[in-house]
Amino acid sequence: MKYIIYARKSTEDDNRQILSIESQLTELREFAAKEKLEIVASFREAKTAKEPGRTKFAEMLSLIEKGEAEGILSWHPDRLARNSVDGEKIIHMIDRGLIKSLKFPTFWFEPTPQGLFMLNIAFGQSKYFVDNLRENTKKGLRQKIRNGVWPGWAPVGYLNNLKTKMIDVDFEKALKIKKLFELYATGKHTFNSLANWCREHNLKGNLGKDISTSNIPIILQNIFYIGLMKYNGEIFEGKHKPLISKKLFDRAQEILKQRGRTKEIKKHDFVFLGLMRCASCGASITAEIQKEHNYYRCTKKKGFC
Repeated sequence: MKYIIYARKSTEDDNRQILSIESQLTELREFAAKEKLEIVASFREAKTAKEPGRTKFAEMLSLIEKGEAEGILSWHPDRLARNSVDGEKIIHMIDRGLIKSLKFPTFWFEPTPQGLFMLNIAFGQSKYFVDNLRENTKKGLRQKIRNGVWPGWAPVGYLNNLKTKMIDVDFEKALKIKKLFELYATGKHTFNSLANWCREHNLKGNLGKDISTSNIPIILQNIFYIGLMKYNGEIFEGKHKPLISKKLFDRAQEILKQRGRTKEIKKHDFVFLGLMRCASCGASITAEIQKEHNYYRCTKKKGFC
């Protein structure tokens, strides 16, 4: 009988009892040699089995469907499936006679009614573990938000403190975020001009990427900056330090409401717009008001200029 080795470890697995992929492969090859099993293929996958859709798992089942192997060698049934869909695929292929043998160093299985019953229990336990872990995680997040601590990644202007598990102010970006709100509250700026302002003043996201035009309204509508948090439709008071006043935030919301969600009202009439292109890169020329003067410059939409 021909076997396929399948080793998997999710990056989310923090259980020390779960071997690394390399350790699993070593143990499985030694087990195969001891049991004198013929191995025709070996798959390794670093992906969670909570949801169906694993690429290597699908490739393995495809080889079995084609008749290139009749058995699977894995460390434990929970390496094969932790969701009902993938578990049912294995059971169904056993029922059809495509999988004639499953071998595990840590679990006994035979393709008999009793063996299938025990395999179903193993898959059920794996799914229960995932479901229970998910529910406990949700409870932990809900409790954290009730305590005033944001449970996710901090928005621009703040940093996640991995030691204290709290949200700290990013003083380098905090003043720029406040200035962003102040500029928009004047009613003289569009989302596009503010995105350009962010690039000119080196205000980037926490992952080091430029703040795009579509990011601007997300920032302007985030109540996190006034010390509040919105989680699952509910509003909570946070322990983090606000970056702006509620008065400034409300003024920005008034401007947003006036302009609508999909279309901005043009506030200025720049007479030379549309008449010129950049001599260096050929991109169009845009205009903005700085210190009550009109300035025309390249949009830089064609790349470096």
